[in-house]
Amino acid sequence: MDIDVSETTRPNRAEPADQTEPATGVLRYSAFTDDPAGGNPAGVVLDASGLDDTEMLAVAASVGYSETAFVIAQDVAARRFTVRYFSPLAEVAFCGHATVALAVALAERLGPGEIVLDTPVGEVPVATRVTGDGAVLATLTSVPTRSRPATTGELDSALAALRWTHDDLDPALPPHVAFGGNDHLVLAATSRARLADLDYDFDGLAEVMRRHGWTTVHLVWRESPERFHARDPFPVGGVVEDPATGAAAAAFGGYLHALGLVTGPTTIRIRQGEDMGRPSDLLLTLTPETPRSRVAGRAVPIV
Repeated sequence: MDIDVSETTRPNRAEPADQTEPATGVLRYSAFTDDPAGGNPAGVVLDASGLDDTEMLAVAASVGYSETAFVIAQDVAARRFTVRYFSPLAEVAFCGHATVALAVALAERLGPGEIVLDTPVGEVPVATRVTGDGAVLATLTSVPTRSRPATTGELDSALAALRWTHDDLDPALPPHVAFGGNDHLVLAATSRARLADLDYDFDGLAEVMRRHGWTTVHLVWRESPERFHARDPFPVGGVVEDPATGAAAAAFGGYLHALGLVTGPTTIRIRQGEDMGRPSDLLLTLTPETPRSRVAGRAVPIV
């Protein structure tokens, strides 16, 4: 049985929807927040079985968010869904915040529990449950993560585009390229002030990222071993910055594994989006026994 989206489609943002938007049921959620004015907005199309690549890209561009998730096949009885993700400019192999948004939308319609998403990078299980205040919490389990030191060429080209120097980097957290479904350059800033001052060359960084195949540059500052602040430039998706990046959080788990910082069950709280006025909270859970990251957050409809 397919999910009926005819009664669940919500208008785009607070203003009337663009009348040129394709006649497709697009839901809009903000992920990693319980406030529609915070978090990272994502589009969700619960039945995209009749759309081709060009049409899905057109919908994503019309919605205008950093990503929109499209369910292209489904087995509702088995709670299994095939998903693709599109930014306004191109398809993205995996997107964490759109996964959380989709999982919450499905839980609201099918009830909480386990679902499985078949994504371009592999199988991604997602657990949903209702919290004490009635909100839905979604926890995705990433594909196996990995991380390697960034090369000198990768680092120098990225720093030049960011307008950072080597002195802006925390020597205790070396630059890496980390994977949690797609690749992200991880750079740790020496201070919260350095992280807050983000003024980069949009076209220059986009070119560097396309050359190396990075989805975002994951900029972090370590407040404590259990709490990090993050920012994620996303020029390759046509977006200056992502307010919350679940895929980068999953990759960051691989980074922490590679540095030997996961010696037991570990919970990391990531605060993102604060400097752009859309505060977001991501919960990253790691264990030494598995290279998979668990990334949890809420999502709320944007009406």
